[in-house]
Amino acid sequence: MALKHLARDTSNDVCRRMNPNRPNPNRPVYLKLRDQIAAAIIDGVYAEGAMLPSVRALAAEQGANPLTVAKAYQQFQNDGLVEVQRGVGMYVVRGAAERLRMTEREAFLREEWPEIRSRMERLGLDAADLAPTA
Repeated sequence: MALKHLARDTSNDVCRRMNPNRPNPNRPVYLKLRDQIAAAIIDGVYAEGAMLPSVRALAAEQGANPLTVAKAYQQFQNDGLVEVQRGVGMYVVRGAAERLRMTEREAFLREEWPEIRSRMERLGLDAADLAPTA
């Protein structure tokens, strides 16, 4: 009976549940940009104290509307992860990478890991199957 329910539900959520690595096309662009910038901060591309690209520069690079980039940047500012120096630019604050890493880790464990774990169980996989053999 569950398959009949899935067959009728053509939403992107079903496709996402079946393939959690598939990008969600319904996710707002500013959140996609926010995720990319967060990853760059965590990875050290934008180190603590480093200036982020200007709104216009990032918009041009990403092919996005400058207002969309500004909205993504505003989220970082609201979260206290960047600070604005008027007329100069936006800078990554001290501790931003670690705070983002913790937040992203919590989101992964809450939102993504349960589906991954469920899929592993469905496929008969365990952690040892994922470890590379020496």
